[in-house]
Amino acid sequence: MKKRYIAHAFAIFSMLLLFSACSNTPPPPTAEAERQLKDAQSNYYGGLNRTVTVYDQNGRVIKQYEGRIDIDPNSEQGRKVKFELNGKRIIIYNATVIAEEK
Repeated sequence: MKKRYIAHAFAIFSMLLLFSACSNTPPPPTAEAERQLKDAQSNYYGGLNRTVTVYDQNGRVIKQYEGRIDIDPNSEQGRKVKFELNGKRIIIYNATVIAEEK
């Protein structure tokens, strides 16, 4: 009788544990996961819809680019920004560049 009671209690406990594990919603993605997803989308689709604005040393706008732009993340640590727009390679040296996603 005692063995049967323990077996039933164990079965009920196991079922409750299984149901509680299945009913939990997954945690929201981390910020790092969202950045990796955005990078993958940029690589797969040939860039993201962006506006790239280039400023001179006094803060005046030199040029502005708009379109599907894929910026090379391996540029030389802020000294060079390289991207392609409409099949043309654009390389910017020693300027302040702001790339905004639309």
